[in-house]
Amino acid sequence: MVQHLIVLAPTLLVFAFFLLGPFSWSRYHSWTRTATCIFVFAVAARYLWWRLTETVLPYPDDGANFYWVWFLFVIELLAFCEVVMFLILMSRYVNRSAEVDALAPAYFAKDPQDLPAVDVFIPTYNEPLDVLERTIVGALALDYPKEKLKVYVLDDKRRDWLKAYCEQKGAIHVTRPDNSHAKAGNMNNGLKVSSGDFIAIFDADFVPYRHFLRRTLPLFTDPVIGIVQTPQHFFNVDPVQSNLGLENIWPDEQRLFFDEMAPSRDAWDVSFCCGSCSIARREALDEIGGFPTESITEDLLTTLSMLNRGYKTRYLNERLSMGLAAETLTGYFVQRERWCQGGIQTLYLHNGPLRGPGLSLFQRIMFLPMSWIVQYPVRLTILLVPVVYLWFGALPLYFTSVSEYLSHQIPLLAAYFMLMIWITPTRYLPVVSSAIGTFATFRMLPTVASSIIHPFGKPFKVTPKGSGNEANQFDKYSFAWIAALLIITALGLLLNIMPEWINRGDEFSLVAACWSGINIVVLVIASLICFEKPRRLFHAFKVEEPVRIDGVSGQLVSLALDKAVVAVPGGTTFDTKDIPLKLNGFEAFQVEHRQTTRRRRGISRPGDKRKDYLHLHFEPGGSLRDQLIIKLYTGNYSQDVPEIDKTAVSVGLLLRAFGRTRSVRA
Repeated sequence: MVQHLIVLAPTLLVFAFFLLGPFSWSRYHSWTRTATCIFVFAVAARYLWWRLTETVLPYPDDGANFYWVWFLFVIELLAFCEVVMFLILMSRYVNRSAEVDALAPAYFAKDPQDLPAVDVFIPTYNEPLDVLERTIVGALALDYPKEKLKVYVLDDKRRDWLKAYCEQKGAIHVTRPDNSHAKAGNMNNGLKVSSGDFIAIFDADFVPYRHFLRRTLPLFTDPVIGIVQTPQHFFNVDPVQSNLGLENIWPDEQRLFFDEMAPSRDAWDVSFCCGSCSIARREALDEIGGFPTESITEDLLTTLSMLNRGYKTRYLNERLSMGLAAETLTGYFVQRERWCQGGIQTLYLHNGPLRGPGLSLFQRIMFLPMSWIVQYPVRLTILLVPVVYLWFGALPLYFTSVSEYLSHQIPLLAAYFMLMIWITPTRYLPVVSSAIGTFATFRMLPTVASSIIHPFGKPFKVTPKGSGNEANQFDKYSFAWIAALLIITALGLLLNIMPEWINRGDEFSLVAACWSGINIVVLVIASLICFEKPRRLFHAFKVEEPVRIDGVSGQLVSLALDKAVVAVPGGTTFDTKDIPLKLNGFEAFQVEHRQTTRRRRGISRPGDKRKDYLHLHFEPGGSLRDQLIIKLYTGNYSQDVPEIDKTAVSVGLLLRAFGRTRSVRA
């Protein structure tokens, strides 16, 4: 009993620290974050010292296994460096909203004629109208003096229909004779034909909220601010959410960065521009010669180039726009491969983190693309370690005893997972998050290797979106790798369970068996992401607003650009299929009543009235369509998942594994 307590003591200490400390502290104070991150660092350092002195240095030089042990330790050392950078980064937090609240009244108290001129850039290449119209209409509806606002649609496909649409709506259509330097070259051409004091940038699939400029411009009161970046939120589910069957209950994949990491980067003055949903000072852009064209991620390089000249990037963590997440796995990987390659390219550039002038040592370190370079080799290694042991008997370390192993590795895992659960409570679950990272490994690892060896030459690729985006049905490449590792791991585990087949005869067998079991669960979840589900062209928002339908009072339940669901008293009937719908702030318009569903909502009680749900379809055009776009996409509604329901996620994954999905709420 005493011996067991000694083994468990470090883990119990970790749990005690978090229960008595962080779990009763606010995560929005820098001192609480710093104390917690220092504690986790101490646990990690203890583990690494044990690994080096007790499990690596004592290992005898016995050939191939000796090099395997050292290779794994080097991988673990790289992972440790990334974790340390993460801990340092997350040890601070800043919220710029209070600063904006203080600055905004004075900033907008001046005469409208004295406000700065703002140009909105919408760079586009091949996006269809169903994507572009939302962005153009939303940008034109920004709450800002119209004489001080111009919207430029930078069309690198030189489309006549888009020119006609821009002229109809009041936007300025801009083209150029060639597509040199892709998006960066397109925006530099926009700088030549525009003259505003500030440049707001929205990718063709992002719609600004009406108060975007009201919240971002006051931060430019400080003359050293060159860029203000805001988070990217989405009105559709990404392919990970969709393919796992976790719509409405699992957050999109980018929430961890935008909601948690980006504010911490800003607290350290190492925030960076992410392109869309940002606004830049023209004076600063002119000073660096426009948007840099050396990298396929001009946004990150713009921040670095401005840092070279003393300008900073600020991050305002407020939902001020809404866009279209990558809809398919093809788009998902096109996007992430571009980010990965662009981040690695900065290592080779004169204005990058290694060679750029004017950067502090801390800034240079924090702009290294460590996460891109390290995370995928680490994830693959985690999958391979038990396989290599089970099949070949190659130990990953000089193994002393299970108790020694448990007393050092389990506290580290507990500390890291509890840190993530505390610091990102609505964005992280260990097994599911690991599975998503594992899924991406097999496509991203070749990109990492090719970007390090040959960083330049690969052309800029636009993420396919909208009605012109053809969905893949099945990611054969990733599934083949996942399935192969899954089978090899399961067979290796089975062979070692049967002592008459293979008997390793050492204590690490138990550790390898547990490790393999966890890997199998992770791989099964990762495999589910490979099966693509059908997507929706127009996305319905959940709403709760009173409406009138053919003179009957009802409650609007969901609304999209082409359909609505309205709850009315049970038994309500209509004479025709075509009936008028009256929304708040709208003239009544005709809709087609195609279906009625009858059910009670929530827990029924005696006296509850039955509700009928009318499924209405329509094809709005002209000003009505613009009104609906403004209503739906410019700040009234959100598709965010506010918190993770762990039970619902578990049930959803279980159902998905058996080919079923949860019913998705309207």
